[in-house]
Amino acid sequence: QVQLMESGGGLVQTGGSLRLSCAASGRIFRLNAMGWYRQTPGRERELVAYVDSRATPYYGDSVKGRSTISRDGAVPTVVLRMDRLNSEDTGVYYCNARGISGGDGDLSPFNLYGQGTQVTVSS
Repeated sequence: QVQLMESGGGLVQTGGSLRLSCAASGRIFRLNAMGWYRQTPGRERELVAYVDSRATPYYGDSVKGRSTISRDGAVPTVVLRMDRLNSEDTGVYYCNARGISGGDGDLSPFNLYGQGTQVTVSS
């Protein structure tokens, strides 16, 4: 079983910065991708950013150019930094990890979301 532990979030002033961290643990055979999605008011869940198995980053259009995501492969962890936050960044941010769990011939795919962390941007 794979678990995700999220940290960061909270109240951020307009124009400020945000740092979110997510650590994966458990029987991870292979981690294909890990990153962050968000649910903002009135919109469907959307990609914020993720890194693939080669640590190549990908960004959603709404955060491109003001965000950086990095991955520590030793302990599967991703850290997202977002700058120049505005009110449209307010929402619940979810860590996501997908890959293969298990071992010793007992393998199964997983696509897991964390419980989410609230980010509120206020002036």
